Amino acid sequence: MIRSYRRGLSYPGGNSLFSREFSFALCILTLALTVGVQRIGATDNEKDKQQPKPPSVVADPKTVGGESNSIIQVANLVYAGTKSSECFSDHFLTRAERESSISTSRRFHTVKLASDEVFHFPLVIMTGEGEFTLLEEERQNLRVYIERGGFLLASAGCSSEDWNRSFRREMQKTFPENSMKQISMDHMVFHTVNDIPKLEAKHGEPQPIEGIHFGDRLGVLYSQDGLNDTANSVGCCCCGGNEIVNAEAINVNILVYTLLK
Repeated sequence: MIRSYRRGLSYPGGNSLFSREFSFALCILTLALTVGVQRIGATDNEKDKQQPKPPSVVADPKTVGGESNSIIQVANLVYAGTKSSECFSDHFLTRAERESSISTSRRFHTVKLASDEVFHFPLVIMTGEGEFTLLEEERQNLRVYIERGGFLLASAGCSSEDWNRSFRREMQKTFPENSMKQISMDHMVFHTVNDIPKLEAKHGEPQPIEGIHFGDRLGVLYSQDGLNDTANSVGCCCCGGNEIVNAEAINVNILVYTLLK
């Protein structure tokens, strides 16, 4: 945006000869400049008629994480200081682009939970194994992020019981007024792109998927068995955990849900 402003011109006042002469000279100068500008404008118009105008230059869109704002991006969280979310497949991003009208990044962006960067992403992922404790600034940032409309997809790696206990404790501390509850299979999150009537697991009946609602909006979704989709990850496995095998289709639905609500 170009800003313009006009600066006032001051000169000696009164009815003196100098004042009248100055005023007259200023009027002549103004008239000459006006005629000159009009003539320049006419000349430019004549040139415009003779020569085609060059195409307008459109600036590149602003970027977040090195990509256009028109590209939906997903963050992989670094939490508890230095604990990273490992072995969560990003394969569902490609599938979401193929099965819906949205354009997605091909890879996750690694983002610290305590940083302001998280507010650039509609969906953040948190997974891992073993015991952990969030830093206080991470809890506060996560709370603000979710309350502003962000979405947390959390999943225990290899069905880690230690991680499961830690995550439940941290959610209770972060959202003491909002308890985690089972999400029924008729919830919208299971019926955005793919109709998912039931959860399928590697071993027997899987644990139900749970979540935290904020009003009528689901803001946190959690799988104790795991939505990591390690079958599409390089160098990762379920390690004997009871991972949900239709996780990729569920994760596509989750991504689309975050953009609808």
